[in-house]
Amino acid sequence: MPTAQSALPGRDERPFEVPSTHAVLGTPMEGPWPEGTQVLHVAMGCYWGAERIFWQLPGVVTTAAGYMGGFTPNPTYEEVCTGMTGHAESVLIAYDPTVTHPELLLKAFWENHDPTTANRQGNDVGTQYRSAIFAGTPEQQAAAEATAAAFGRELAERGLPPVATEIVPTSESGPFWYAEAIHQQYLHHHPNGYCNHGPNGLTCPVGVADLPAQTDIMPPS
Repeated sequence: MPTAQSALPGRDERPFEVPSTHAVLGTPMEGPWPEGTQVLHVAMGCYWGAERIFWQLPGVVTTAAGYMGGFTPNPTYEEVCTGMTGHAESVLIAYDPTVTHPELLLKAFWENHDPTTANRQGNDVGTQYRSAIFAGTPEQQAAAEATAAAFGRELAERGLPPVATEIVPTSESGPFWYAEAIHQQYLHHHPNGYCNHGPNGLTCPVGVADLPAQTDIMPPS
């Protein structure tokens, strides 16, 4: 990982256009969204397959592919691929909290990639493919920690490695930068395109994380 000093310099303005409307949901990609909409960001390898998982879930207002957790402002895909921006390929999930909740979104996150591998998802290797949750609210942070602990127990019971996912507050991760138009809803435009996501065979218990009342879930000692 680069440091803030060694990362690519980037630029002050976005060097490309982003679609104004989600190709599947028909909602604004960058807002404005209905009052009360909340936003969660996750990284779980290539953002093409990851984004498709979330736009299909109830209560999701919009999704977008982008870059988060790095240093370079307004990065391009080519720059992120060098590993010198520090970003992870990430997905923005705008959702209606009256319909869904962070732990339900994170259930899909845990069950559809390998959160035990650092900087790798299958054939995709590099820091841009790391597993991460970028929590923007105390509820999201609590849900991330509780579901990580719950899924970690599922892994341990099967003799699998522990969770390697980063859980980072958005106050520390830096902003989400939208990716180029070609990457937005990629698998809608290219149904037979590359996808490295799908059920990993494990279940993440939810309901154990009724937040904020039950945020003290810890792995068994």
